[in-house]
Amino acid sequence: MPTKRKINTDATPEDVRLDHSLRPRYLTEYIGQEKTKSNLKVYIDAAKFRGDTLDHVLFYGPPGLGKTTLAGIIANEMGTNIKVTSGPAIEKPGEMAAILNNLETGDILFVDEIHRLNRQVEEVLYPAMEDFAIDIIIGKGAASRSIRLDLPHFTLVGATTRPGMLTAPLRDRFGVIDHLEYYTPEELYEIIIRSADLLDVEIDNEGAMQLAKRSRGTPRLANRLLKRVRDFAQVRYDGVITGEVARDALDLLDVDQYGLEMLDRKILETMITKFDGGPVGLDTLAATIGEDSGTIEDVYEPYLLMNGFITRTPRGRLVTPLAIRHLGYPLPDAQ
Repeated sequence: MPTKRKINTDATPEDVRLDHSLRPRYLTEYIGQEKTKSNLKVYIDAAKFRGDTLDHVLFYGPPGLGKTTLAGIIANEMGTNIKVTSGPAIEKPGEMAAILNNLETGDILFVDEIHRLNRQVEEVLYPAMEDFAIDIIIGKGAASRSIRLDLPHFTLVGATTRPGMLTAPLRDRFGVIDHLEYYTPEELYEIIIRSADLLDVEIDNEGAMQLAKRSRGTPRLANRLLKRVRDFAQVRYDGVITGEVARDALDLLDVDQYGLEMLDRKILETMITKFDGGPVGLDTLAATIGEDSGTIEDVYEPYLLMNGFITRTPRGRLVTPLAIRHLGYPLPDAQ
């Protein structure tokens, strides 16, 4: 049975409740993703200048980097409404047709985890995205016929953590495709300072940087850790998040100085102790630690790869000397 992560980047009900207070509403308030932000401003300004709708947009990247936030910002910048749904929530083509038919001119339709749309639902989107129309089948059997309903011009904003699972016909219908990168500690520091101000939390520079360095390059996790460390500061200290308070609280939360938590270290330790550092195949590693291979590949690996703890080779995954030293194991002679 997969182990539940203490610290993860999936959205929780608590994140949803605080969205309105912490999420930036306009591009000028948005921190990080400078290239994406700069390009979006050009596309939005050009669409507003022409009096046209923005082209369809696809954001992809690991969870917690701001895809949903950017969809809301696009709606605010364009001065339109946003309708939010997700791929798994739409089970039948008729449900997608109803959503599309209720849109108004210029509306933003945000579909999270768009790669999880089933094929029949996805096919409803093809004419909607390309021709702003949907085909409806009336009647049954030999008496059935197809009629085409015109739709108002709208913008579909899709978000996915697994772009490789998108079908080519759907992917090719997006005019703007942007990859969101992990944030630097300096960018996360600014986000934490802003969030602390909005939450009325006292925090000093060292405390904010401690949080930033342990937030795995992810704003969602930075905000979540800020709220948890705030609890420790209020109960065990004088309410101010200093560097010492942040270190103590994060150590208790089992988040180390690199942002690695229990399951990250379990992956690395398993590779070191059971496979001599690798190479080891993904499915073998997943079976050994009792975790889903897709979860390892999509959630854990990107951060471990980015920070140089593992490498991928044609023969499998390898642990790097950095990971071995960090976990306190002796380096093999060959390394």
